[in-house]
Amino acid sequence: MACQLFTTNEHASLYEKYMICEPEVYRQFLSYLEEKKGKPFELAVDVGCGTGQTTRALAPHFQKVVGIDISKSQIQEAERVGYPQNVTYIIASAEQLPVEDGSVDLITATTAAHFFNIEEFLREVDRVLKPKGCLALSSICLHAELQYKECSKQLSDVYNEALDFIFHEHADERIEILRTEYKDVFDRVPFHDKMRITKMQGWSTKSVGALMGLLESTCAFHTFLLTDPESANEFLKKLQER
Repeated sequence: MACQLFTTNEHASLYEKYMICEPEVYRQFLSYLEEKKGKPFELAVDVGCGTGQTTRALAPHFQKVVGIDISKSQIQEAERVGYPQNVTYIIASAEQLPVEDGSVDLITATTAAHFFNIEEFLREVDRVLKPKGCLALSSICLHAELQYKECSKQLSDVYNEALDFIFHEHADERIEILRTEYKDVFDRVPFHDKMRITKMQGWSTKSVGALMGLLESTCAFHTFLLTDPESANEFLKKLQER
C-alpha cells in the first residue's frame, strides 16, 4: 500500500473482531470469475488482506490463496487467528505484488483499495492476472441502516451522525473514494469488461457493543484516539448512551 495503517496489535485485533464480512460479496466475486473464466480456480491473491477475513473465505474455492498486507500487525493477527493449509500470508505492498506474471485467477481487495496508489496497483494487477482473470474491489459504505422495533430511524440517525463526524473530522482525503462508492477507481480500471454494483445489502444481528467495536475498528476513529484520547473515549461513551 502507499501508506502504513494498523500499526498496533490492538487495532488489528479490533479489526478482526468487529469488521463486517458479508458472504454475498464473496459469492459475487466467485460467480463473476466462473462466468468470465471458468474453473479450475488455482490462485487468488487478497491484497490489503488485513486480518484475513476475505482470505479465509476464498480458501475453499482455490488451490492456493495468498493474503498480502503491508501491516505487520495485521498479518500477525491473521496468523494468530488460524487459517487453512492452502493459505499463505506475506507482508508486502499493493504496488509491488510478490507473485509471478500472468499467474493469478482472482485479485481481491476488501475495504482496502482506497489506501493504495491506484495507478501503480492497477499496473501490477495487469501484470499478474491470467487471461480472463478477474479483479474484485469492494468496501463498506459510510451509511448504516439499523433496525430495531419502532426505533429504526432514530438508531440509524444517531449512528450515521457519528460516522459522519468521525470520517469528516478524522479521515484524510482518501476517504472521498469511499464517499463516491469507488466510482473513480472503477473508471480507472483499464479493462473493458467490468461491472460496478452499488446496492448490496447484508443483514446481521449485532449488539450495541458490537456497533461501537465496528466504529472503533475504523482507521478514522483510531486517528481520533491517537490525537485526542480523552475526547475520543468520551465521544464513544456518549454515542453508546444515545
